[in-house]
Amino acid sequence: MIKKAIIPLGGLGTRLYPLTVDTSKAMVRFLNRPLIEHILSMLASQGVKEFYIGVSGYYNYTQVVDYLGGGERLAAMLGLSPDSIRVRYQPNFSTSGNAESVKILMDYYDIDEAVLVVQGDIIFNIDLYDLWKIHRESEADMTIVLKELDQGEDITRFGVADIDSDMNIKGFVEKPKSPAHAPSRLINTGIYVIEPWIRRFFDDEVGRKMRINGLTDFGSHVIPEVISRGMKVKGYILKSYWFDIGTPESYMKASFYLLRNLSPQDLRVTRVYGGVRMMGRSSLSRKLHERLVGMIEKGLLRVSGDILIGRHVDLSEGVDLWDTIIDNYTVIMSGSRISRSIVMDRCVIGEKTVIEGSIIGRHTYIGKGSKIVNSVIGNNTHIGEGSLIINSKIWPGKNVEQRSVVENRYLT
Repeated sequence: MIKKAIIPLGGLGTRLYPLTVDTSKAMVRFLNRPLIEHILSMLASQGVKEFYIGVSGYYNYTQVVDYLGGGERLAAMLGLSPDSIRVRYQPNFSTSGNAESVKILMDYYDIDEAVLVVQGDIIFNIDLYDLWKIHRESEADMTIVLKELDQGEDITRFGVADIDSDMNIKGFVEKPKSPAHAPSRLINTGIYVIEPWIRRFFDDEVGRKMRINGLTDFGSHVIPEVISRGMKVKGYILKSYWFDIGTPESYMKASFYLLRNLSPQDLRVTRVYGGVRMMGRSSLSRKLHERLVGMIEKGLLRVSGDILIGRHVDLSEGVDLWDTIIDNYTVIMSGSRISRSIVMDRCVIGEKTVIEGSIIGRHTYIGKGSKIVNSVIGNNTHIGEGSLIINSKIWPGKNVEQRSVVENRYLT
């Protein structure tokens, strides 16, 4: 069984800006928890006990290591002994791609066995036992987890697999011009089982040139070269969900899909009332849950659709929520209406504010009577009262003056 997983965290996460301007992709709040916690918890529950994080850059390193530490926090969440799970990190060596990061980690920690490689900006569920069984039985050098896209989904954003009848991968078409140019509907998920050959891959003449020229990304460079060398690359079709959450749009889609489909236990929810899911285990949290239910029953709090409410959230009378995720310690004042949106932790939403189809970053203040539509607001932002924000992105730390109108703009 797979015991070791490597998670490369390179790159700046520019597709997810402004949420990742000052935050590691792995630490972006997702269903009221850091994204990486979802990934590690799912893998650890299936027997992975050692995690190697390929951190690159200041934010990626400091934020992740400060949260995860050596693995004790994750072990405690899963009810395991503190030393049962280990989290280790890449030294401060520069890399040009995720394959180089994997090689560095395997060399540094002398890993000489097959490892699971998972990209740090995806959310998924997988049967690791079944994946390992297919990999071992096929005697593959590398197994790539594939996901079949529905017909309505845009296949031109992905690397699409060309496979034979035995699920051997013959190659990939990267971002095909149209669906007609795609050899299948099977895309590369960024999840791999890799044998230790990767430690030697960059040592021959071709590999050295690739490394010197910065051609060390699995999807774009290494996998095509591996296939051209005649190594055995197997495809494994993922049977459960998978999302690339590299953009605000895909982040929203994944959030609400999982809100509707995960169990209360997987969501860390302790109280469910209709479509409202409430988090928090303390006696204070239980009292808050009772208060919220009472407000709903009396019509003082209007709710519809699917809602996730974090710990110690303060909702005033007259608030209207529809398909909304509210993170911990957020305050929403009376008369506000929030729909199809995500409000991260420790925000203050002023009276009679309207938020539609938007993401509000952490520790953000939105003044009374403001309206935010189809926008993404970065962390620690101050929106003055009476402001109108439409189809815009606002970078972290900005101060938007009261009664401002920001439409179809990036405030960087």
